[in-house]
Order: sequence, then structure tokens, then C-alpha cells
Amino acid sequence: MRGLILAGLAIALPLPPAVAQSPQPAAMMDGTILDVVAEGTTSRVPDLATIRTGVVTQSATASAALADNAARMARVLAALSRAGVAARDVTTTAATLSPQYRYADNQPPVITGYQATNTVSVRFRTISASGPILDALVAQGANQIEGPILSLADPDAALDDARTDAVKRARARATLYARAAGLSVVRILSISESGDQAVSPGPVLYARAKEAADTTIMPGESAVTARLSVRFLLK
Repeated sequence: MRGLILAGLAIALPLPPAVAQSPQPAAMMDGTILDVVAEGTTSRVPDLATIRTGVVTQSATASAALADNAARMARVLAALSRAGVAARDVTTTAATLSPQYRYADNQPPVITGYQATNTVSVRFRTISASGPILDALVAQGANQIEGPILSLADPDAALDDARTDAVKRARARATLYARAAGLSVVRILSISESGDQAVSPGPVLYARAKEAADTTIMPGESAVTARLSVRFLLK
């Protein structure tokens, strides 16, 4: 009788935490569990380009440096507007005024003038137009240009294609393992992303045509990748 009571108590004890937290423990699954990590890829031609451009001016006085900078920057912004760049695609990123010093041994620094800087971020929705616009900006007084940074207008759609490719690759690999083990794939138990999905732009190439003075930007293709962990049930 005592043995029966002890057996009943053992059945009434709660499951260990690790088992209780798992909705479908591998040990209780009717089949073989296979975990596969797969990376899917696709490619896209970038359709957005972003550059930083601006004007740096120097003068003996702060007011003169600012006035010269404002006049040149107005011409730069006007050139962007004439080129069809929308106001929503132009954002001021920096506007600074700083003194310039002359240093000498054992003497305090002396202010020799002032430097004014005004920088904007410009987004081009037609990459082919960005090269000629860069040339126009320089002609209008821009003496600071960084970029371009190429990107996709709709990265989610490209990532979805890469995710689809990753699932196909995972299933193909699972089928390979199952056949080698004399089993077959029953179904997918879970899918999780590793969190390192990425859009990797290719190299940006600059070229200058022989018959023209316009700078040409060649975006190439961007690789889009998605990494998934997929759990399969084999029987």
C-alpha cells in the first residue's frame, strides 16, 4: 500500500521547468527533430542615392564668413531645385561657425578668422541623375561632397524574397538529410530569423564619358540576405 501511495505522489509532482516551458518537447515528439540554418539571397539594383554636400567658407570676420556661406549655399539649393530634387529630399545636417587660430610657442592662440560650414543631405530617387547634379553643385559653389550611399526604396520586398529563398534552401537541405537517413520530411515545426538580415550595396563606380563632362554613377547590384533557423520533423 505504501508503494502505491508513493507512486501516486510521484505522478502528481510538477514537470521540470525545462519541460513545462516547451510546448512540444523533442523527447516526446513522434519522429526525429532536425534543425537547419539556411541563408537566402536575392539581388536588386539600388534605386536611391544619398549624398552629403555643402559649402565651407572662411573670412576675417564671423559675419563675412556667414554671409559668403549663405550666398553660396543659396546657389547650391537653387541648383538642386532646378534639377528636380524635391524639398522633402533635402535635409540640413550641419550648420557651424568656428574661429580659426594661429599657434606659436609660448604664446596664447590668436584668432585669424572664422570658418562657416553648411551641409545638407540630398536623396536622389533617380540615381542616373545624381552624377550630373554633383557637377552642377560644384559649379554653383559646393566644395564639400560625401557619398553617394546607395540603398533600396523598398528593402522589405527584397528581404521577403530572400526569406522565401532561405526557406526553400532549408527544406532542400532537410530533404537531403532525411533521404540519407532513410526518412522523409513531415513538416516544419518552427521558423526563426537570426536577426542579421542585410542589404549590402555593391561598389559604387564613377566614370566620366569621353564626349561629355558629366560624372556618371554606376550603382551595380546590391546583395540582399536573410538567415533563418528552421526546425523540421522527420519520420
